[in-house]
Order: sequence, then structure tokens, then C-alpha cells
Amino acid sequence: MIFRPGSLLVIAGPCSLENESVCRTVAAELTKIRNAHPELNLVFKGSFDKANRTSLAGDRGTGIDEGLRLLALIKREYGFPVLTDVHDASQIDPVARVCDIIQIPAFLCRQTDLLLAAARSGRTVNVKKGQFLSPQEMQFVTGKLRDGGATEIWQTERGTTFGYQNLVVDMRSFSIMRANGAPTVFDATHSVQLPGAAGGKSGGQREFVPPLAQAALAAGADGLFLETHPNPAEAISDGPNMVPLAELSALLTRCLAIWRAARA
Repeated sequence: MIFRPGSLLVIAGPCSLENESVCRTVAAELTKIRNAHPELNLVFKGSFDKANRTSLAGDRGTGIDEGLRLLALIKREYGFPVLTDVHDASQIDPVARVCDIIQIPAFLCRQTDLLLAAARSGRTVNVKKGQFLSPQEMQFVTGKLRDGGATEIWQTERGTTFGYQNLVVDMRSFSIMRANGAPTVFDATHSVQLPGAAGGKSGGQREFVPPLAQAALAAGADGLFLETHPNPAEAISDGPNMVPLAELSALLTRCLAIWRAARA
């Protein structure tokens, strides 16, 4: 089991793996944070394919071969468990050979064949709650994974569609989803996304990441999902909602204090 009840789970890394320099820079900072805060259970994340870009012109990332090479490098040289998302069942076997956690994207959380293939991989499965789904409906998503033989399941809240090009977070989700018998994670960076609102790409409001992350932990979330980048303005995807890498340590220090208080 990767999840540890006595530690705060933090899934962190760039939205897209981009290149070795970005990955190493992020991993080096995560190493410093891990050394300073042993209560954190840190997982490195990064996507090899941004398959649901708003526009065809959007950069989709490294591709699977280079992406898995980068994730293997981070796992080997920095000692972090690694996570990436998959978009069809054919990707699961090669991903499972490298990654400790397979992530099901929010848009695909009801795709039965994809869920069952991920469950059979023997890896931990993190499934994002779709923007179109109520927290109550996640019992059926986690049920598919459990029936498919998944050995460890995480479920992640990432905001619910609120009108057009906006998301809202229902803090009741963590209590409701916990009843499914799996840890709950809050995706603080995608929850402040403004989908498709920036002229053919998504915008975001990263200034709301800290208050929402802290509120989620106070409401009982078991972990955080935080995308981060050395220079979000230059990131190929999700720059407006990513946490600048230089600000991550201070944010996690504050989050740890809330997490401890909520469990005192």
C-alpha cells in the first residue's frame, strides 16, 4: 500500500512532463520538501499526453515512450513513487511497468473497460471524479475498480462544472466519498481551472489554490494533488492554475498545520 493514514499524501509535479530539465528541477525541490517534512507522503506526477486539449493547436507533451523514460528516471534517481494518467486500455501495460499509480482522468471516470484494465494492472489506481458527477455517484466508479480486482484505490475531487467555464468545490464530497472505503484526495489546481476560458485554452485562478487546499484538509481530505512548475507562464499546459515551484514549500507547510489540527 502506498497510502499511509499517518502521513499527508501529496501528489505533486508538472502538468505535462515537458522535458528532463523541468522534471529534475521539480523533483529536486520535492526532495528538499520531503527532507524538511517527514509527515508528507510525496508522489511525483506528470502526464505524457495531454489528450483533451481545448484546441488541436495545444501541445500534447512528450508522448508515452519519452514520458515513461522521464518517470523511470525520477523514480530511480529521486526515490519517489510516480503517477501518470492513461487514456485508453492499450497504455496500461507499459505504464504499469514503470509507474506505481495509474490515474484515470476525470472525463474518463465512467469508462468501464478502462477502469477494469487499470484494476487488473496490480497498481494503485487514482480515479478523478468527473466534473459532471456527484460525489454520491463515485460509489459506482470505485465499485467497478474493486470488482475488477484493484488492490488500492484513491478517489480525487477536482471540482464540479458550475455554469460555463467555471468549477465549484463541494466540501461535503470528502465525507461522502470516504464512505466508499478509499482515501480521498483534493485536486486543488484543477479545481481552480477555468475550462476553455482563455481563447482556445483553459484559464485558471491559482490565487485560490491555498484557501481551497486548506479548506479541503479541514473538511477531511486525506491528500492533495498539486500541479507545480518552475515557471508556470512558460508551461505548455495549465500554467494559469499551477503553483509556482518556489511557493510550494510554504504552501505545504501551511497545509500540514491544517491537516494536523483536523486530526488532533
